[in-house]
Amino acid sequence: MSGRLLRGLAGLSVAGAAHAALNMALLRRTPASPPPVRQPVTVVLPVRNEEVHVRGCLRALLDQEGVRDLRVIVVDDDSTDATAALVRAVDDPRVRLVPADPPPLGWLGKPAACAAGAAVAEAEGRYGDDALLVFVDADVRLFPDALAGAAAVLSTHRLDLVSPWPRPLAESLPERLVQPLVAWLWATTLPVRLAEGSRRPSLSAANGQFLMVTASGYRRAGGHAAVRGEVLEDIALLRAVKRAGGKGGPIDGSQLASCRMYDGWPALRDGYGKSLWAAAGGSPVAGLTAAAVLTAVWVLPAVAALRGSPAGAVGYAAGVAGRVAVGARTGSRLWPDVLAHPLSVLALDVLMVRSVIGHRRGTLAWRGRHL
Repeated sequence: MSGRLLRGLAGLSVAGAAHAALNMALLRRTPASPPPVRQPVTVVLPVRNEEVHVRGCLRALLDQEGVRDLRVIVVDDDSTDATAALVRAVDDPRVRLVPADPPPLGWLGKPAACAAGAAVAEAEGRYGDDALLVFVDADVRLFPDALAGAAAVLSTHRLDLVSPWPRPLAESLPERLVQPLVAWLWATTLPVRLAEGSRRPSLSAANGQFLMVTASGYRRAGGHAAVRGEVLEDIALLRAVKRAGGKGGPIDGSQLASCRMYDGWPALRDGYGKSLWAAAGGSPVAGLTAAAVLTAVWVLPAVAALRGSPAGAVGYAAGVAGRVAVGARTGSRLWPDVLAHPLSVLALDVLMVRSVIGHRRGTLAWRGRHL
């Protein structure tokens, strides 16, 4: 590798770290003591074989503080375990269990379940312009002021959708390598404040683990019907909100919620396999190009550093610094995990290639359903 090329790659790594640090400084945060939420809040919890998680998720939802009018609609998407029975055992009038119909032609399961929950909220009269809709995954644990805090950011900054990024919990080695990269990627590449008001589809980042949207913004965007066939329905919903004239994006959720998204390598492999091809642009060329760029900027300098290159050492150190900046704000584990950043990128490359190949061959599946 020429010295000029290596210096250029190291420069990109430094620029990425500086941009990530700036984004983390600008990332919107919730107030320490959020005011009470006066408007109705309806939480839609789509579940499919979530007997391990559903009780803990519901307990955290029902313990929310500062929400005067709370409704939790659990949409059971054809679970074959004890999920529905566990929900029925919850003795709280704020909780309603709704069985989901099979996804219509052209719909994926999660968008269909979310749309079903929103339809129930509308039928119950909880769909006025001032109402709030929240979509939460069962593996998320909200902290007591999560809903009030997210609502405060939404109201204060006149946004239509916020995506509080939960604190990522990672236990196994594959999780520790890969999970922190999700926030790191958008923090490194996406100008969050500019993206918040931009209608450009490429300037969007969201996390379907925890989304809050105004009912008026959701209605204008067409709801989940507008993203019915999207694997990444969270980002697609934000894009639909923006196309309809709304604003929104990720905010700091490290003090609002936590989530262990995948438990071990098999779940992580299959989970990222179903969606990385779409995250990279939806085509094999885009996915493989993304993997090549990640390798060039954040792996090759580290290899050169091992051979004594000062420019390579700068590039490697910048990659680590970017991870530290993002991890400190999002609540990811820092040491010694950030030192393995090049290995993390290589692991993501492997997952990207598997996802692209699986999509190309039509073999991707999730939760027993073909994608």
